[in-house]
Amino acid sequence: MGFPGTWMTESESMVYRVVPKCACSTIGQIMFYSDHGRFYDGDIHDATEGLHKWAREDSQPAIKANVKTRSSYAFTCVRNPYTRILSSFFDKICGIQRNGKRYRGNLVPLLIQKYGIEVGGDDGQQEFDQIRSFRRFLLFVRDTIRWRRPMEPDIHWSAMSGHVSTFIVNGGRYDQIFWTEDFNAGMQGVLDKVQTRHPVDLTQIPRFNESEGHGPKRLHPVEDYFDDLSMHLVYEIFKRDFELFRYDFENPANKMPVGEIDLAEVHAKLGD
Repeated sequence: MGFPGTWMTESESMVYRVVPKCACSTIGQIMFYSDHGRFYDGDIHDATEGLHKWAREDSQPAIKANVKTRSSYAFTCVRNPYTRILSSFFDKICGIQRNGKRYRGNLVPLLIQKYGIEVGGDDGQQEFDQIRSFRRFLLFVRDTIRWRRPMEPDIHWSAMSGHVSTFIVNGGRYDQIFWTEDFNAGMQGVLDKVQTRHPVDLTQIPRFNESEGHGPKRLHPVEDYFDDLSMHLVYEIFKRDFELFRYDFENPANKMPVGEIDLAEVHAKLGD
């Protein structure tokens, strides 16, 4: 299976397991900058040079050799499941993607037809009942994850623990997992442990939120989107994420973690 979703600097200073919707654009650009002293011109997900990626066949031998021998500092970044699934809805379902089209072609028409979801019209900018549509989207997410229909789960809303685990199961080991919600402290923790070709000053690094502006603005506080049933569905889907990464399931309004991540526990529970 290898190491899907794994990126590594060309200098092999650090290895990162991408978790979608968890600051991956910013992290990728920081890795690129640390090697080249400049940012990639465009969305880092489109970069085909300057950064090793498992999706590039020519990068796979270098990544595999490095991870198997644990030669470099390996890390990943996670996010509150409530805000992550909301972000996926507004970006991927309601938004127009950077190619000018809807995400995954016929996905949105399918959701409109089968689940009665509204997305703000053709351009995603018209008014609609965001709360009602989001809750219906959650039913779709649950269906994809539990029964794999009407399609396989998408990487943007499948559980973070699933992404994180592939790296462990195939022989990798994380030196650090940090939270999007405390990004600067977490990313600085990584940079303090590695030697980079170019110094990185996190206070000067812009946030590369590539999904921003794709879809409508969220009109309500996070907690308004989650009634009792929605919280139950979220817990059913993301139970391991809440537990392993120490997020507060009881209170959707609290996006901050409520405890420290135990790396030994993560490796033990996701390494099966």
